[in-house]
Amino acid sequence: MTITISDLHAVEILDSRARPTLSVSLSTRQGPVVRAGVPSGASTGSREAVELRDGDKSRFGGQGVRKAVANVNGEIASALRGRTFSELAEIDQQLIDLDGTETKARLGANAVVGVSMAAARAIAAIDGRPLWKTFVRSSTAARLPVPHFNVVNGGVHAPNELDFQEFMLAPLGSPSEAEAVRAGAEIYSALKRRLAGKGLATGLGDEGGFAPEIASPEDVLGILVGSITDAGYEPGRNGVALAMDPASSEFYRDGKYHVAGEALSSDDMIERYAKIIERFPVWLLEDGLAESDWDGWERLTARLGEQVEVVGDDILCTNPAIIREAIGRKAGNAALIKVNQIGTVTEALEAIEICQQAGWGQFVSHRSGETEDSFIADLAVGTGCGHMKTGAPARGERVAKYNRLIEIEDAEHLPYGLA
Repeated sequence: MTITISDLHAVEILDSRARPTLSVSLSTRQGPVVRAGVPSGASTGSREAVELRDGDKSRFGGQGVRKAVANVNGEIASALRGRTFSELAEIDQQLIDLDGTETKARLGANAVVGVSMAAARAIAAIDGRPLWKTFVRSSTAARLPVPHFNVVNGGVHAPNELDFQEFMLAPLGSPSEAEAVRAGAEIYSALKRRLAGKGLATGLGDEGGFAPEIASPEDVLGILVGSITDAGYEPGRNGVALAMDPASSEFYRDGKYHVAGEALSSDDMIERYAKIIERFPVWLLEDGLAESDWDGWERLTARLGEQVEVVGDDILCTNPAIIREAIGRKAGNAALIKVNQIGTVTEALEAIEICQQAGWGQFVSHRSGETEDSFIADLAVGTGCGHMKTGAPARGERVAKYNRLIEIEDAEHLPYGLA
């Protein structure tokens, strides 16, 4: 199979937070014209690929992406137009070489990843296959992932006092993708009723979860357990478990973690998590410590790694080299996978493969700023990662991914759940 790129065109559009991002269209001589919507994060690691923003305060507060759009329509299109490639890795390497920086800062990671995603989609279209099938490797089987619904938002995702960023529902015990999505939706509705009954706000954060004025993470977890029961489900790994992404880098300063008015050491945080895991059915902990706290991550993994999946996000940035280092240091036992965090689909696939070879988990993720593009749903299925998060079971940009999983299940009848 070969792909000949006949044209590229990007346009500035809005993401789900009313901030600019890119939509990239790619035309091929073989016929298909495809598009990709570029996601954008708010809670970002210091070593992740760098978005190019305009800095013009008179437009979108400086957040415009006209420069990135111009790079797609100009330099990138000139380099790829009329060229024939045999695989996605060749296109992505061309993009990496063209940018010439470690973080894709010159052309903009938002420009580069949009082209990479569009190219992956074009290759699938030319080959006459659904996108997810192009990600299947001989060493892994395709699998429908357990959806992780972010139903309570805090941190930089919500204007409340809750320091922890995400509280998620994980229907580990559901028999199918469709039933897992049903569980998430029903518990989400039960949660809204429970919050309202307590006189708490039911406005939404960036990822569609509720943003009540609750300062204590433990109080949130208690409400979630009650909501699971209210909806008729069993809390726990045989039913609906819980997951957390505190996004600890956001409240780490001066060597301490500042949570609900307390200043805690790394070991204090580890013990707090241990007590939470003992008390509540939490099966996954993402970014439990800050990205710079490597020694703490090693102690966290030694203390809790047998009980929960210890996922690295900001500390790893979907970067294959950093993931290898973390594996060697036993700092975590799973990696969050965000395509735009590293900048090309090929590099994200490499990160997944490294994790799989090491026996680490891979947790495919959206960003706080999303479009209706369902790319990551196909990525999660094809790589067989076993679990994926893309926000609450509400708002079109989140639901598009969950609906895509249901469509794949209906067409293919693949196995569901953790590998």
